[in-house]
Amino acid sequence: MDPSWARQPGKVSRVAILDLHSPSLSLVPAFLKELHGLGYVEGKNLGVDWRFAEGNYERVPDLAAKLIGLKPDVIVTYSTPAVRAFQKATSTIPIVAVTVGDPVGNGLAASLARPGGNITGLSNPGEDISPKYLELVIALYPKLSRVAVLLNPGNQVFANVGMPGIQAVARRTKVRVMTVEARNPGEIESAFAVMTREGIEAVIIGNDALFALQQGQIAELALKHRLLSMFAFRQATELGGLMSYGQDASYYFRRAAVFVDKILKGARPEELPFEQPMKYDLVINRKTADALGVPLPQELLLRADEVLDR
Repeated sequence: MDPSWARQPGKVSRVAILDLHSPSLSLVPAFLKELHGLGYVEGKNLGVDWRFAEGNYERVPDLAAKLIGLKPDVIVTYSTPAVRAFQKATSTIPIVAVTVGDPVGNGLAASLARPGGNITGLSNPGEDISPKYLELVIALYPKLSRVAVLLNPGNQVFANVGMPGIQAVARRTKVRVMTVEARNPGEIESAFAVMTREGIEAVIIGNDALFALQQGQIAELALKHRLLSMFAFRQATELGGLMSYGQDASYYFRRAAVFVDKILKGARPEELPFEQPMKYDLVINRKTADALGVPLPQELLLRADEVLDR
């Protein structure tokens, strides 16, 4: 028998979305476009309730409670703090995580293959790719001696999942690593001042919703302070960041729409395996490298999936 949330002919399916960004920078339109391609039309067979946390994790529990109160058929959100907030508030409404770090280790799933609860979606395997962040910066600048990692203390996932890999590379290469924290735009600016005082040469931006929201600010500050910058998503390089290694962020939102479609058609979230991206793109901004006076090694250019000249 199909679950109670399975879409019936003529039924308007309700999807609740908690977006940690602001409306102007949201990638949810990519999610909705994919849903439309799967046959969902807002106002006809689809209703969408959308809330924004504006990069503030303290707002997440209240926003999650309000969305659950609307009794949606499926909830869509991303980042471990947001998924945890919904997990605490409901064990029955299906939750699709657009991207979440280590769902098994963070208690969100029994296993990637069979999540076992009401949460499924896409896993962001930071522990697997985080060493690449530092390795690629070193490949660009072999003389690197001091690097900072920007973290949000309101979201400990990257610190727990990503930092061990970065520290392992640092020990092997004798590069000194320091962590700098920021939980709002003002603290981000202060963090870069700290990096300058400490003689930091490069900064790795932890994968975090606030930093994604402020990636333009961060790219600008990195250039202002003459720091090499490494981001998790290519959108940051389009805004002036030096390098990124990971997926196009919109990929996760498009795939999340496929999960929602399956659930609305009767699939059980506990039986839908978490997906992990299989391909990661290295994107380099040549204009930023030129502005920093950093030559791009030919071997790194050959490894790059895309080199931007803007």
